[in-house]
Amino acid sequence: MGSLENGSDEPLTPAGRLFLQKEMNQVIYCAIGMKQPLDVDALKLAIQSCPMIMHPRFCSLLVLDSAGREHWRRTRVDIDRHVVLVPGPIVEGLSDEGAVNEYLADLSTDSPGLMGDDKPLWDVHLLMAHQCMVLRIHHALGDGISLVSSFLAGSRQVDDPEALPTIGPPSSTMRRRSDGGGEWWKAVVRVLEVVWFTVVFVVEFVLRTMWVSDRRRR
Repeated sequence: MGSLENGSDEPLTPAGRLFLQKEMNQVIYCAIGMKQPLDVDALKLAIQSCPMIMHPRFCSLLVLDSAGREHWRRTRVDIDRHVVLVPGPIVEGLSDEGAVNEYLADLSTDSPGLMGDDKPLWDVHLLMAHQCMVLRIHHALGDGISLVSSFLAGSRQVDDPEALPTIGPPSSTMRRRSDGGGEWWKAVVRVLEVVWFTVVFVVEFVLRTMWVSDRRRR
């Protein structure tokens, strides 16, 4: 991390400082598969013009003041330093999904590689042989909702390049649900479904936390 030199730097939020602690060091990974081969130049241009990358946190360095407190300092983003090109297959003989999972497993052990005072805390990995793009973003840059919202703001629908993407079922589906969802028993069923899946996910999370481990760290 660099040292603090001017008064225009912005302090980190308490949550951002928490995510930077050695005990936490939270990094977000997002793998996006493509139907077509990756066009590196087009992707660099799209990344550079994406509203998410224009956000101040994505073009700021992490610096320290004299008391050791973290601050953000605006800088110029060199897109070539943030795009990592991986031309060949990750592992021979594996499916694309398996190879990408292997790459993510290796990348997750290198999360300290995101830290430093030479560039903002994010990068994009282009797995050319597997037609996959991996985003690696430090959680100190934002929470899940803000990051997803920023990412979607820079995306467009395939059938309508001017339209923003939508999340959730089509409006016709929502309309059918609202028209026929007045019966009390349907509401009860929905509540029971929510309770059931919540219990299942919590139990699965606890079991994974207690017994599942990464073989690379044994």
